Amino acid sequence: MRINLLLFILLFLSVSARAAVDTVKVPLQRQLFHDRINEEQLQLDKIDGKADGQIRATHAVDINQIIADVMLRKVNELQDKVELNEKLISNNQKIRYLSYIESLVRGYRHGVRNKELNPAYAPMLLENFEKIMQANIDSQSMAPFIQEVPYALGRINAEIFSENKGYADSKKILYQKFCVIHPDKILQTIEPYINEPFADSLIVISCKFNPTSIYSVAQAAESKLGMLVHRNKNPLVVAVVELSKTPNALFYFPFLDDLLKGRKTVESIKKYVGDGETGYDSVGYFKLLVQTEIEYFKRMVSPAKDTPIALFGPNGLREVLRTKAIQHFVTPINTLHDLSNINQRMRSIDSLSAVDIYFMMVMSESEIYTSSYKHSFFRMLQRLGAEPRTDSLLLSVHFDFFKKFIKMAANYNKLDTFLKFMPKQSSETLMRGFIANLDNTGNLEDAVDVADSYSSINDLVLQSTILGYVIENEKKALQNNNSRGKTIYSLLKSIFLSADSTNKIDLTSVLGIPSIYEIENKDIRDDSGRIVQQVYWYGDDDGKKFFPAFISSFSPKEWIISPGKEWYEIRSRKGNVWVFANRPLDNDANLDDSAQVHLNNYLAENNMLPSVVVHRGHSYWLPRTIKRMAGNARIVVLGSCGGYKNLNDIIDVNPDAHIISTKEIGTGDINRPILNYLNQTFESGNKLVWKTMWASLTRLFANDPSRAVRESWEDYIPPYKNLGAIFLKGYNNMIQEE
Repeated sequence: MRINLLLFILLFLSVSARAAVDTVKVPLQRQLFHDRINEEQLQLDKIDGKADGQIRATHAVDINQIIADVMLRKVNELQDKVELNEKLISNNQKIRYLSYIESLVRGYRHGVRNKELNPAYAPMLLENFEKIMQANIDSQSMAPFIQEVPYALGRINAEIFSENKGYADSKKILYQKFCVIHPDKILQTIEPYINEPFADSLIVISCKFNPTSIYSVAQAAESKLGMLVHRNKNPLVVAVVELSKTPNALFYFPFLDDLLKGRKTVESIKKYVGDGETGYDSVGYFKLLVQTEIEYFKRMVSPAKDTPIALFGPNGLREVLRTKAIQHFVTPINTLHDLSNINQRMRSIDSLSAVDIYFMMVMSESEIYTSSYKHSFFRMLQRLGAEPRTDSLLLSVHFDFFKKFIKMAANYNKLDTFLKFMPKQSSETLMRGFIANLDNTGNLEDAVDVADSYSSINDLVLQSTILGYVIENEKKALQNNNSRGKTIYSLLKSIFLSADSTNKIDLTSVLGIPSIYEIENKDIRDDSGRIVQQVYWYGDDDGKKFFPAFISSFSPKEWIISPGKEWYEIRSRKGNVWVFANRPLDNDANLDDSAQVHLNNYLAENNMLPSVVVHRGHSYWLPRTIKRMAGNARIVVLGSCGGYKNLNDIIDVNPDAHIISTKEIGTGDINRPILNYLNQTFESGNKLVWKTMWASLTRLFANDPSRAVRESWEDYIPPYKNLGAIFLKGYNNMIQEE
């Protein structure tokens, strides 16, 4: 995809109409409007924190150069075209089209800043703008040109040319594009289009993505949306409408495919659901979810590759399975983590089988505590009998989520134990499967899991075995001329070899990425010499509880503390370090979200780009923090990472970020010393060396009187050992060079 995009960009540049006309004289009455365009270009230039004629909107140097050429030089040429266009006769006409160009640059800048637009689409955006501009001059509809570009580009240009005769048709085209991208928002936005021919097909899309949304609307049968849903003849929509008449229908949606096919009935499920107030069997319901997941996964991996309805998405089987695993089992176990009576602490899973516990663990990767996992793991083994066979366990679940399970077992130092309870041949086959086909998935999640697992394995023989399988797959990829496979496996090989210090491999030079071992002080300062740190807080009970201790950790002797209505501004009296932390305002009223948005706007307006980002909240808040990140952070401090997707998104937004994370929930007693060490280093102007920092903090926590703090520190991962993040950085860099 990237190669095709690059070819398009190069083709675009090669057929550019003509070079900039340097001799165009701008009349005084229009100079102001040219100046406004120039100011927008300057603001775009400063989007990376520096006004230097380079627009670093992506982590690819060649793409950034093309973006700068398009949005600076080509936009200047476009201004000249307006001045020279003989069809634009009057002064007001030329001013109008210059204003259109200003809106184009502003729309692109806002789209990039708000992460609503792929920055690499700049050439396509400008080409589409020129086509529509000419159509508008010729009094033609812009609708055909809106049809040919992605939604984000069409939206910018359609709003610029809102007076075009094709605006109404363009809005319909854009709405259909929007619905494909955001099926979750169809029912919120479809009412103006109820009578359009495409309305019924959009309802089907919405139902496939989230059947419960149709269920909610169907209950208001006399409303406009209710009538739209009830008139739909699609079998899936009809089934959901009928289900909406059933009490506690949300409990039935995970089984929608079986209900449609007659494999289950509402009555067979109702014995676990009860009447909503009494009779709910949480264990029985969870077991039913588990068995349905096993059956559905078997269908998915069969030759027919049959994907059941309502397996994915909101209120789908996997989401509900995850929710119930956490609600009924993981949370009660976590809550009792200080209880010395282990049997009492683990009572909530007494009725679960080994298979049930397996799914409970893999579905709660981001939430389960280390001790909760370890005790659950041993109970899983106990349920397998006096002579447990863990390979039989995996066979019984058809190897569903087995790579995730192996990764977690490795991270919690239980992989050796798990493999011990199967024949050697089976364990070798399993690990081959863990390493195999990393290039055949739609993303890099499995490869990242392999990288993360390796860093947690202490058995040298097992490490050597995994490395051997990686080398085997690399050779196979080379023989088959499989470039993606070669990239993935050669990268893993280099990372794994570097983990052994005797190999003396410097990943920085081997992978061509910035140093993973240290950061120069100058590299985290902005043009004004400031080190800007942004801390994201959330207004749940934990946020409100720990925020006062966070603020009090800044001594007034060393810091100027300025409380505001929505955030604190904390500035060091030396070292020019600035810390901004939004208040953990009431989450139920969405006030913490508003505070973050307003703080982000304040920082953007004052050209303060945070180079240090700290997430202080549970892992389920992390996607919101990532969405709010301004980009180009060099240091990111997390609690629990929350899995591959979040890690990938962080690297995508901040390609050079050094990430500190933990396998568990981050704790204030550890986070505060981490942030204090960082801030002291920032103030000193010295280079930040991760190994030195980690050694210092390890000595500190080794003497902590709290066993919980000592154990929690062991779960924190320094940037140079965060192999999953290193893999993603290296992969992105290698892809750029191909």
